Amino acid sequence: MHSGASHIDTTRRRLPLALLAALLLLLPYAMPNAYFYDVAILISLNAIVCVGLNLLVGYAGQISLGHAAFYALGGYASAIAASRWGWPAWVSMPAAVIAVGVLAWIVGRPTLRLKGHYLAMATLGLGVIASIVLTNEDRYTGGPDGMVVPPLVLFGYALKGESVWYGIVGVALWCAVWLALNLIDSPVGRSLRALHGSEVAAETVGIDSARWKLRVFVISALYAAIAGVLTAHYAGFITPSKASFLHSVELVIMVVFGGMASVWGAVLGAAVLTLLPQFLTVFKDYEMMVFGAVLIATMVFFPRGVVPTLARLFR
Repeated sequence: MHSGASHIDTTRRRLPLALLAALLLLLPYAMPNAYFYDVAILISLNAIVCVGLNLLVGYAGQISLGHAAFYALGGYASAIAASRWGWPAWVSMPAAVIAVGVLAWIVGRPTLRLKGHYLAMATLGLGVIASIVLTNEDRYTGGPDGMVVPPLVLFGYALKGESVWYGIVGVALWCAVWLALNLIDSPVGRSLRALHGSEVAAETVGIDSARWKLRVFVISALYAAIAGVLTAHYAGFITPSKASFLHSVELVIMVVFGGMASVWGAVLGAAVLTLLPQFLTVFKDYEMMVFGAVLIATMVFFPRGVVPTLARLFR
């Protein structure tokens, strides 16, 4: 009986991953031009950030209102290393991700001792500081106008074009989802869920809450940095707006919309809220009002987020 149940659980985990891979492989046949590729790439990049952010917010229960800072810092670190210091992009990209991870570890040690709205204010402050630094240090970052980012070159070949970058970002998204699902199904995931339920109760059973909160904070920052690095080299340009408070709020809304504590919810939330503004342009001046109404209606009828609510109804 135990072996059969384990086999069913394994199948349930692998089937959605297989479907995601099939979707990513088949989607190009339905995309007639570069615009559709660009939207698909943007969805995948947002989904990568949201999958990592969901580990922190949805599973560990730690709010972050400055996560766009890690996204922007990853892109800027790679851009500066490649354009100002002459590093090849295939070196500057992983170096930038590692640097952001180290920064998240340094910042997270004192910050994650806070709880509730105090933690939210601290992460908000982090985002504001990052945005100000990126705007004012124009010698390195180009200031408010942003900076040009060199293309990614591998084996003497510059990776350009929407179809090429769709493949790169699609693989990155699949790997991000696969890693998150494995983390959740491991003792790490159980520890995070215990923290979300009650830090006091978690510590009574031997879970070091400070250590686990710091770990998931760093992991979520690495996810954001990877997406930021890919965004910078794909677009060939980056501006301080990537670190803005509004961008951080958009990422949190995507996680909440799709469903907290749901990896697939994070992916769906990123997809829907990236696509929705494209469809709402027909409303012109009323676009944001309609967008807000859609969000309100979703939270009323899907209070746990879209994916968890639907999953509960089907069960």
